[in-house]
Amino acid sequence: MLVAAAAFSCASQFETLLNSNDVDAKYAAAMNYYQNNKFTKAAQLFESMAVLTNGTARDDTVRFYWGMSNYRNKDFYTAESNFDNFLQTFPRSPFAPDAEFYRLDCMYRATYRYELDQTPTRACLVAIGEYERQHPEDAAHLQACAEMKHDLQDRLDRKDFEAGRLYYRMEDYLAARVKLRNVLKTNADNFYREDVLYYTAMASYQYARLSVPAKRRERYLTFVDDYLNFVGEYPESHYRKELDGIYRRVQGILGTGAGTEES
Repeated sequence: MLVAAAAFSCASQFETLLNSNDVDAKYAAAMNYYQNNKFTKAAQLFESMAVLTNGTARDDTVRFYWGMSNYRNKDFYTAESNFDNFLQTFPRSPFAPDAEFYRLDCMYRATYRYELDQTPTRACLVAIGEYERQHPEDAAHLQACAEMKHDLQDRLDRKDFEAGRLYYRMEDYLAARVKLRNVLKTNADNFYREDVLYYTAMASYQYARLSVPAKRRERYLTFVDDYLNFVGEYPESHYRKELDGIYRRVQGILGTGAGTEES
């Protein structure tokens, strides 16, 4: 009963403070809650103070820590809105560079895994690029930005690669080769370049193998080109043994002029 009474008393005191107009008391309590990792209560108090401190010397501090309280509480959607509004209102505040970075981090956390829509990923990459150009000396945050960029670009690259591999798995080998080649035409530095080149060669081989006899020789020669491109770039690849075996088989077929694999 004593514990329950104490808890009720604390809750009652917080509600009283939340509804009061005593800015000094609210500010001190909000900072205390924030420093003790009680971010929900801190956010409530900072939000309730925003109107009271509007236009005062504390205005940017209150609004920045309102955003930080939501950020630390993992309410990234609200925090992003907080930081966005902060930057529009206080572009020259000492807190502005941090607010800009944390807004980026909120955007990053709102992106989706590679299978889903990547529109937020592209928007976040643009925002990170702008931040890097505007804050070239911010070493601590730039390192985090580089890590975010790498992860986001990996998602875009994997999405493109998986789209091509999906055609391969569906056994639409011509479409797979066209799609995979376009992946590297669009982005030659795709993180999955080795896999893209491997599946391009495999798609060429499978397409040739399943073609009508009159078309096989020409299409096996396409595989040979894809194979040579692959081994030229990745001579030590773990795919090498498999592709070498297929290449020897194709060379034997082309050497006989038959254009057909023996069973």
